[in-house]
Amino acid sequence: MGVQGFTSYVEENQQFFNDLKLRNTKIIIDGSSLYFRLYFTSGLDQQHGGDYDSFADLVQQFFEALSACNISPFVVLDGGIDSSDKKFATLKERMQKRIRDANALSRGCNGSVLPLITKQVFKQVLSRLKVPYVQCMSEADLEIACLANQWDCPVLTMDSDFCIFDLKKGYCPLVDFQWNNVSRYTGTAEKYIPARCFSIDKLCSHFGNMSKELVPLFAVIIGNDYINLQAMETFFSQVRFPVGSHPLSSRTHIRIDGLLNWLSQFAGPEEAIEMVVKYISDSQKDEVQQLLSSSMKEYKLSDSNLADYFTDGAPVSNVPKVIGFLPPWMLTALGKGQLASFVIDVLVLERALMHIQVEDFRLPSSNMCSLPIRQVIYGLLLNGKINLLPKEITDDWHKVSKHRCNIFKVEEFDRYNLDLKRTVIQAILPSSPEQCLLQKIPEVPLPVRLQIFLETLGVKRSIVHSVPHHLSLPVCVTCYWLTHSNPKPTLQYLQALVLGMVYGELCRLAKNGDSAASCPEVKAVQEQLCRLRVWRNDRQGLNVGAAHLYSQWQASLQITNILNRLLCCPLPEPDCSWLYSGTFVHRVVRELNSGVYPESLLCGSILPGQLYRDLMGAAHSAVAPDFFSSKKKQRNKKPDKQQQREAEKRRVSETPKAQPCHDINNRFSVLELEDED
Repeated sequence: MGVQGFTSYVEENQQFFNDLKLRNTKIIIDGSSLYFRLYFTSGLDQQHGGDYDSFADLVQQFFEALSACNISPFVVLDGGIDSSDKKFATLKERMQKRIRDANALSRGCNGSVLPLITKQVFKQVLSRLKVPYVQCMSEADLEIACLANQWDCPVLTMDSDFCIFDLKKGYCPLVDFQWNNVSRYTGTAEKYIPARCFSIDKLCSHFGNMSKELVPLFAVIIGNDYINLQAMETFFSQVRFPVGSHPLSSRTHIRIDGLLNWLSQFAGPEEAIEMVVKYISDSQKDEVQQLLSSSMKEYKLSDSNLADYFTDGAPVSNVPKVIGFLPPWMLTALGKGQLASFVIDVLVLERALMHIQVEDFRLPSSNMCSLPIRQVIYGLLLNGKINLLPKEITDDWHKVSKHRCNIFKVEEFDRYNLDLKRTVIQAILPSSPEQCLLQKIPEVPLPVRLQIFLETLGVKRSIVHSVPHHLSLPVCVTCYWLTHSNPKPTLQYLQALVLGMVYGELCRLAKNGDSAASCPEVKAVQEQLCRLRVWRNDRQGLNVGAAHLYSQWQASLQITNILNRLLCCPLPEPDCSWLYSGTFVHRVVRELNSGVYPESLLCGSILPGQLYRDLMGAAHSAVAPDFFSSKKKQRNKKPDKQQQREAEKRRVSETPKAQPCHDINNRFSVLELEDED
């Protein structure tokens, strides 16, 4: 939700807070607030599509700090859009703002856009660290507040709505949560995290011991993400608020302070509402009174629906009606965040809000590249929905058309140039829809599920077997990207993308302590590649053509991961933190365009060179032999000696030729993922 202007207001009033030394406690974490806060306040890349490896390290450091202080985190993530559509206008406004911000970043100006795969990386790190988390079926605020009160522990978030909930232990704003400043009690080994905690009791005490029941009414009148009554402007224009005792920095803060002072004169919300509607026109009195009363219920706390999920593994309850008819395997996958909230929106609202990336805004949205995959997902979900819902609900659908696929449509909201546009998308059913009913998917043989996956992407089965198994999905995505992106990628863009995957593999092996990564030759190549980054304040500016192509690849990766999960993983889910580093890939594009050979960046060790050739070979096998040829002069022709000398100066050094330090008869032996528990 979010109360307009209230976060900055309470930050200016330190008397509403208690200082804490947080340790030895449970804490309920608003997952969405956390990954946004970590990414945006750490100087990580936004312009080049994200640096997911660095973000994954940051998330791990955060939870290691909690562990050092014996703080037990429970992360709660938002799910689908509110099915009542009360917040939809606000969501569209935020999308339009992201379009403006992404366009500004593409032109080298300021803006804030969360890279596309950030949430997926966040969830994967939580799984790897065994941090308990849940994905709600709708917005998570109320569930978080109820769980915190049931467990008598604080909430960690950046949402001003948690100033409105009557929380027993209060809420800790992320901005004051000094997780990177873990301290130790003098003379002991016990550690704590310095923090501040907002107290609703202190707020009410400041305003003459105002009743806590009036605080939700304040939020509804001042306006939140759900309620923004135009009639309230009439109220604000006529009522005369008491003057506060503290200087305030903005008109919004003056209004907040005045309203709280005004409400403090009433014993409870009923009396206050009666006074409010006196300032409203007669034609609107009843409507406003009813809306104020009903909207306050959004802040009423009860027993948590999540406590049993975390303690006993019980399915997530309190789900929208449509979700309640899903088979158990899907309910479990949604609760665990294995199936994205995108699936909830399609099933409940038959709607999808597309993510906005930094790209070339003169071209169609990068999401157009993955449209054919989304159409199949829509077909799988809506065909499954019509077969799961009771007959009395679906009879009208059957009457519309004899061909079910003709009635399966989803409305998408995406950018068109610099504006937000609604488009109705026709769903597509796979070739064997009877085998893909949602309740039957886990029972479908693996070869059949894999065939549906490969047919959707238009990829040959042989490609899957030509690369390390854990990289088969991103390689399939790359093959799809080559044939569906617009404009068509040149060879250098493919080479840079594949080099990014090789670099990610070397980093993954090193982080996992694999023996191959400890070989001096492999380590030298990894360190050499690590220096290839586009650093902040780079003077050459963004290659917007590269940004647009790689945004299409990321959009395809994200939606393919959803398809893979919906088909119960015919291919292993990749660790997304190692697949793409925007600053690395963009720098490599620059190097290749200047005449550097991709193989020269890997020389000195057999392992990375072999992996690069295997990945490139798989990609080449998906397109025609002349795919990268052009009637125009090739940009990657053999460089002359002067070009070679200049390119070589940019590299730190050539590493010596190495002997293999793994079984060369099994070229993928060191690249396999560790067995999952």
